[in-house]
Amino acid sequence: MLKELGPGFRLTLVFTVLTGLIYPAAMTAVSQLIFPGRANGSLVTVNGKVVGSSLIGQPFSKPEYFHLRPSSAGSGYDATASSGSNLGPSSAKLLRGTIKMDDKKNEVVDFDGISLRLVHYCLDNGIPYDSSVPLDSFKDAQGNLDDVKLIKAFNDEKTPLVFMAKSSVPSDAVTASASGLDPHISPANAEAQSSRVAKARNVSVDRVKELVAQATEGADLGFLGEPRVNGVMLNIALDEQLPTGK
Repeated sequence: MLKELGPGFRLTLVFTVLTGLIYPAAMTAVSQLIFPGRANGSLVTVNGKVVGSSLIGQPFSKPEYFHLRPSSAGSGYDATASSGSNLGPSSAKLLRGTIKMDDKKNEVVDFDGISLRLVHYCLDNGIPYDSSVPLDSFKDAQGNLDDVKLIKAFNDEKTPLVFMAKSSVPSDAVTASASGLDPHISPANAEAQSSRVAKARNVSVDRVKELVAQATEGADLGFLGEPRVNGVMLNIALDEQLPTGK
């Protein structure tokens, strides 16, 4: 019996060493030699400090930055929890959002939803809109919009809040990517945000659009996919070339 098992054990050992050790080591060495940047995760450094990866988005929220797509990866752009929302186009949760109770029994946003994202996108970027109820009625004592109240209004069974943008809003502005990590936004999304960014940095819109054009990537091989703007690299370029406070 051992005589018959011997060749199997030897083949297992040989292929374990070959495919588990030698092949990975060889591929690692070749990749480090030919394209070390990509092999190490396409890391981006600023002043000698790693600030991110050109392949993974980040949750920018300040007005002087371009905002990337919503993310369902963990708490947002978590590379260890890459995921989409897995909600279909007819999902009430996706369209109107949901709330939940936190540990202190306070109502908080569970899932923001497309409707709430649209509200903030329009307000942030000066896009005209129609609302069945004045948005001032959803503000708190500090004058900030109460997202919990808005989600409740969107989910009201009798008279739900109706909010519509008067001009086209890019779909990627209010929907997440399948991975939740995509650093890219559409050129139309960047165009809609350019005025806000320019105002926050006290520069001309044309100067901001120049950087947008530089960060725009064409379709792969000229025909695969759509043109896109790398939001991470664009925001880094903004800080380098159009810093705030100067």
